[in-house]
Amino acid sequence: MANFKELLVWQKSINFVTEIYELTNDFPKNEMYGLISQIRRASISIPSNIAEGNSRRSVADYLQFLKIARGSCAEVETQLIIAQNLKFLNEEHYLKLNQDIIEISKMLNGLINSLK
Repeated sequence: MANFKELLVWQKSINFVTEIYELTNDFPKNEMYGLISQIRRASISIPSNIAEGNSRRSVADYLQFLKIARGSCAEVETQLIIAQNLKFLNEEHYLKLNQDIIEISKMLNGLINSLK
């Protein structure tokens, strides 16, 4: 298994987390312990679970952590819809982030399928 830092899906998810942090800085401050916290934690969970699963060196464990990362993608996708509905994200930012999270999720699916 490749080192997690060499995985394109890990690299893309790190960039995604950075974008989430930058954009949520502009969310209303009263959302600090609500949506901001939720979307940040869910996005951080993606590369973190990829890395943790990779370090376990057991295919079964790795698959489980990749599935958790994929679940976090669904969480983030849901939270992005909520953020857009509340007008915290403009259409351009929403579409870019939504496209990115779908791509990351598909990459995770590919990695999961390749390990089965």
